[in-house]
Amino acid sequence: MEISAAAVKELREKTGAGMMDCKKALTECGGDLEKAVTFLREQGLVKAAAKATRTAKEGLIYSYIHPGDKLGVLVEVNCETDFVARTDDFRTLCKDIAMQIAAANPLVVKREELPADLLEKEKEIYRTQALNEGKPEKIIDKIVEGRIEKYYQEVVLMEQAFVKDMDKTIKDVITAAIAKIGENIQVKRFTRYRLGE
Repeated sequence: MEISAAAVKELREKTGAGMMDCKKALTECGGDLEKAVTFLREQGLVKAAAKATRTAKEGLIYSYIHPGDKLGVLVEVNCETDFVARTDDFRTLCKDIAMQIAAANPLVVKREELPADLLEKEKEIYRTQALNEGKPEKIIDKIVEGRIEKYYQEVVLMEQAFVKDMDKTIKDVITAAIAKIGENIQVKRFTRYRLGE
């Protein structure tokens, strides 16, 4: 099947993928643009997963001061090369992450970083709430488990809904950036400052 240059261009504009990748996707999907978008996304996720094991020691410490100068964020975002750290795409990602931290106030980057005593305290609160609501004893553990998952989505940066697109998590945003940029990207740490706290 012959794939037109216009179709390749349209797919490229829609996805940001390379020209050859777009042509391959259109060929694989019989020229169907929507299927080609899905194909590229799937391929990007596969590539991103493969890159996730590579060492990321370069990057930026990005600072964001919210208008009004009462809230600020410092975030360290790592990539594999200094070249990528200087690109507009990487800087935009760092800014988006810093703004997310300013807006959503996460406690940690990954769920494994949450202190065990804090988790136990939350579980006890959810258990007591469920009992006070008159829930049957046999389903209390399931309720607590569900509420803990919701808690992770509130306080863990990688699991929070992205403030610019609530259908995506920060992990999804970073995975898409890995697929686009072609390097492993990791959020190492952050600090959020609010005046008077």
